[in-house]
Amino acid sequence: MSKGVTPQSKNYSVWYTDIVTKAELADYGPVKGTMVIRPYGFSLWENIKDVFDSMIKETGHVNAYFPLFIPKSFLAKEAEHIEGFAKECAVVTHTRLKSDGEHGVVVDPDSKLEEEVVVRPTSETVIWAMYKKWIQSYRDLPLLINQWANVVRWEMRTRLFLRTSEFLWQEGHTAHATAQEALDETLLILGLYQKLAEEYLAMPVHTGLKSESEKFAGAEATYCIEALMGDKRALQAGTSHYLGQNFAKAFDVTFQTKDNKEELVYATSWGISTRLVGAVIMTHGDDKGLRLPPKIAPFQVVVVPIFRDEESMVAVKNYLSPILSTLRDGGIRVHEDWRKESPGFKFNEWEMKGVPLRLEVGPKDVENGKAVLVRRDSGEKLFVQKDEVGEIVPKLLEDIQKTLFNEAKDFREKNTHRVSSYDDFKDTIANKGGFVRCGWDGTRESERAIKEETKATIRVIPLDENTAELKCIYSGKPARHEVLFAKAY
Repeated sequence: MSKGVTPQSKNYSVWYTDIVTKAELADYGPVKGTMVIRPYGFSLWENIKDVFDSMIKETGHVNAYFPLFIPKSFLAKEAEHIEGFAKECAVVTHTRLKSDGEHGVVVDPDSKLEEEVVVRPTSETVIWAMYKKWIQSYRDLPLLINQWANVVRWEMRTRLFLRTSEFLWQEGHTAHATAQEALDETLLILGLYQKLAEEYLAMPVHTGLKSESEKFAGAEATYCIEALMGDKRALQAGTSHYLGQNFAKAFDVTFQTKDNKEELVYATSWGISTRLVGAVIMTHGDDKGLRLPPKIAPFQVVVVPIFRDEESMVAVKNYLSPILSTLRDGGIRVHEDWRKESPGFKFNEWEMKGVPLRLEVGPKDVENGKAVLVRRDSGEKLFVQKDEVGEIVPKLLEDIQKTLFNEAKDFREKNTHRVSSYDDFKDTIANKGGFVRCGWDGTRESERAIKEETKATIRVIPLDENTAELKCIYSGKPARHEVLFAKAY
């Protein structure tokens, strides 16, 4: 175990914070609830971002950027939307400060804004104000725009990456001529989120609908990907919303159809955030630190050369040069650690940072024409010929990616329970954790009662639900839906 890391079994929450800070992913900002993303953590986010950015561009979406400041009156136009975000909004009332000899710096009362502005909690309102200007005809549709941005939600209880007052994300906002087109878009993005999570983050997810009480404020329907973390709590990892015509009505966004009729457009919005970095930590991390899936790891291979003096260092460097050229030519992200620290110190540090493969070479390896490869996921050590490294490394990285996914999937399956009574449900939530798959009668009353009594919520109504012969776990009435309950972040 790495020095100073609290074991998961002792305190999972402290373990998580230890990993985030000691692996140099992020640190606490000077304003309570804010986060500084450090270079290693930002590189991880960039890799996730680049993967998804390619996906949406391949499906016809384009990037743009919209203002950080939103007129407060915009939020009032969609009542349900403002109700959902009102408590989290940061509001700007004045435009400048001034020096005051007695108190230092104070707000200049003469700079009060005529209309207060909200710091972007999400961009539906400002984007739909612009869409009103840009959409006139069916020829302008569909409009498929995404932005990569920061948002501010004044969270009271924060945790690095998972819930901070300011975070980074992407938010897609699309406009369509028909309801079916908008629904197809919503499900397309849901599928891309699942692909990102499972194929790149090695994180198995359930896909489906949120219940009415859990859906996005202002949406007709919210679809999500839901994952299970290492402490058996659920995490909402991405959402895709079918907005219907709600925002088009609020901002009077209409278009002329081919039949020369005027109709309101249909909309979607969807987003993932730096929360995914937290998801990767909690899905794969262990008591030594991170275990990063190779496809998104900032470094896929870390080279730890072992040498006694300048002469042996030069010999090792010359020996490694063609090996590393082969790896880099093959697109492998390689980092070389030539610091004059002990090999053990470096091993611990790179294990903490979760680099998928460690390549060790010392004077004896040079003499024997060999190298040592160590897997971060399993700790397995392989002694290989120098000429085999370029061929073996890509295969090992592919196997590590698959192994991490399969481990996470097995963990989820072992911690997904079916119960036959509400007593069993309560016992499972309280003492076992994980997902409980069961029937729900579809009423807010049952959902609310279960939440109040157990703190478990409906995480998702899975797309593959099967209600045949199911009864509601709470009321005993015929089930309207099969759902997954869990305690969640």
